[in-house]
Amino acid sequence: MSKYKRHIFQFIATFIYNPHVANLVSGKIYRGMTKSVCVPGINCYSCPAAMGACPVGSFQSFLAGFAPKFPAYVIGLTALFGLALGRMICGWGCPFGALQEIIYKIPSPKIGKSGMTFKLSKMKYVIALLFVIVLPLIFWKATGIGVTTFCKFICPAGTVEGAVPLFIANEKLRAAAGYITAWKFFLLALIMLAMVFVFRPFCRFFCPLGAFYGLFNKYSYFGIKIDSHKCVSCGQCKRVCKMDIKIAGDGECVSCGECLGSCPTGAIYYKSRRKNDEKNYEKNDCRGDGHGGLDAFSDCSEL
Repeated sequence: MSKYKRHIFQFIATFIYNPHVANLVSGKIYRGMTKSVCVPGINCYSCPAAMGACPVGSFQSFLAGFAPKFPAYVIGLTALFGLALGRMICGWGCPFGALQEIIYKIPSPKIGKSGMTFKLSKMKYVIALLFVIVLPLIFWKATGIGVTTFCKFICPAGTVEGAVPLFIANEKLRAAAGYITAWKFFLLALIMLAMVFVFRPFCRFFCPLGAFYGLFNKYSYFGIKIDSHKCVSCGQCKRVCKMDIKIAGDGECVSCGECLGSCPTGAIYYKSRRKNDEKNYEKNDCRGDGHGGLDAFSDCSEL
């Protein structure tokens, strides 16, 4: 049931990020007030249907142009998203993540996890540092103009959500396309082909936003967590998970919840649910309803 609930959330998030569906036909990019606000997941600013901005694109826009600026707003807002949800955003609220899961359902031989995929999962941290931060500043230092290198040379989400509908609707854009566009479509084709055989390859190996949110998984309010008192280190959650985790809830975990029923000791849980259960237990304890009785020494003044 949690799997279907997650897919519903993915669909809702996709529509919330992209409510201006009619623009996909007209090829016009929405430029209203909400466009200055970052959405939590990867969703290209250039998508005609988008109502907000992508955190990665917004971050890079501060480093682009003639005078790079410190992206305090983007870092602050994205950190708040991370503290609230961590990589649960990747598993429940990212349209491009949902697209990868849909394509993965195409019947084909599947390439499972291995030592190689685990090593490749670290590549997204290198990409985040190199293409999102270092190269834009190198371009600025060398030419006087910063370049949004990740968005311009890599991001397949931008190609799918922005370039494809805009090119279909606008003949002049198609005529103006050059070698960078050809490269982006070639890279998109490779990544989409990989999606058929490999579970969420962009999320696991390339996504800088996933790398950033992974730093918050341990501290986020929502998400998967392990009860260390119950965990027997059997590795069952690692075997069940399609992501390159060492244990449920680590920086690679997208909190999909598929490992919950696999744990032999019931050590895996959603943080928010456990907190609610504990709060309800304490309230029931104070009412003396048989879950512990009303102890003469208990202090329920704060409940």
